[in-house]
Amino acid sequence: MVTKQLLAGLPEDADLRRADSLAREIFSDVANKWALLIIEALGERTLRFGELRDEVEGVSHKMLTQNLRMLERNGLVDRTVHPTVPPRVEYTLTGPGRDLRGAVDALCGWTHQHLAHIERARGRFGA
Repeated sequence: MVTKQLLAGLPEDADLRRADSLAREIFSDVANKWALLIIEALGERTLRFGELRDEVEGVSHKMLTQNLRMLERNGLVDRTVHPTVPPRVEYTLTGPGRDLRGAVDALCGWTHQHLAHIERARGRFGA
């Protein structure tokens, strides 16, 4: 976790330990399975809504919509509407979204690296 020394000089909104901080709100927004999977699916690509839904297996229309709106609101995803009939809407990661993708990639790598260990541990609990 973040130490007080690392937070010295930063605004209170940067402290993840504070329940009312903007940093914790942002962390809560992006640290959910759908947001992480959407970020991973977009990668360096631009995708339409249906393509994203196909990439993120199991996500409902509602959850994909909510998470894309949240990611756009936080400046992590750009939404481009092309004036066609019907309108064509595309999503792509912004610079900060691509930076966050690096952390998502690391988390995915950690998951793959420790999957067998976690499966064995779950087996001991009958899960």
